[in-house]
Amino acid sequence: MKIILSFFILIFALSPVLMQKSQIAPKSKIIKADELLADIKFLSSDAMKGRGAGTEESAKTREYIAEKFKKSNLKMFGNSFIQEVPLKFRGGKTVKGANVVGYIEGAKNKEKYIVITAHYDHVGIEDGEIYNGADDNASGTAALIAMAQYFTKHKPSHSLIFAAFDGEEIGLQGSRYFVANLPVKKEQIALNINMDMISRNDKNELYAVGTFHYPQLKTTLEKVQKDAKVKLLLGHDDPKLGRDDWTFQSDQGAFQREKIPFIYFGVEDHKDYHQPTDDFENINQEFYVHAVETIIEAVKGFDKDLK
Repeated sequence: MKIILSFFILIFALSPVLMQKSQIAPKSKIIKADELLADIKFLSSDAMKGRGAGTEESAKTREYIAEKFKKSNLKMFGNSFIQEVPLKFRGGKTVKGANVVGYIEGAKNKEKYIVITAHYDHVGIEDGEIYNGADDNASGTAALIAMAQYFTKHKPSHSLIFAAFDGEEIGLQGSRYFVANLPVKKEQIALNINMDMISRNDKNELYAVGTFHYPQLKTTLEKVQKDAKVKLLLGHDDPKLGRDDWTFQSDQGAFQREKIPFIYFGVEDHKDYHQPTDDFENINQEFYVHAVETIIEAVKGFDKDLK
């Protein structure tokens, strides 16, 4: 009897751990949640070896994204989704990298563009350990794919550019190259929406960064806040915050340097940030799906409100 009782006590003690590892897959009326989760799981799998810039796995990643863009019927600038980018490493080494870029033509304001971005690279392998980068930034990349699928079926007023950047982890090199070699005129870009780390937060908090610099964007986000299933917070963009000012800490920084308005969506750092434990199993699936839904609503709001 004591053995049986001890067994049930052990199961009870372990139940929170078991529940954490076996999350119930969330549903969504806006996106295909199962595909979103399948994409982030694949991108952050051991087979992709951390998607280090300049690696074979990095090339496989951009091929995967390009195929997804093709299936979503995105248009190409020229004859390819691939924008080649020279990536420079310390010591003078240069390798071939690439951004993946496609677009949807707007129904009314087709000469004005909202650029939606996420970086697909991570830090790769260090000391024999794979840094899978599920939150950083397979989460943003999979969301980019889901949003391309959504907006091809729900045509926006403005044209939308979808760009998956290479080389963020080595100095925002993909986004800096993109901004220096835009496929459209700079003055045609109304806004950058960047996503970097959007799948984990214990407080259900997602930050929208940028209204300190562009207060005209605040009203749209405040409308989104009212119905969001995550706690959409504004902040992390005042220079007085020092390291807590995220303005230049991801690819939106390349746009800000050129005075292109931006909103960056992301979460605060967690214990697995830039650790080999940033795995698919540790993301919060329900939060992630709701975060992507919230960002889609924000893009819809900006598409409506921007002139």
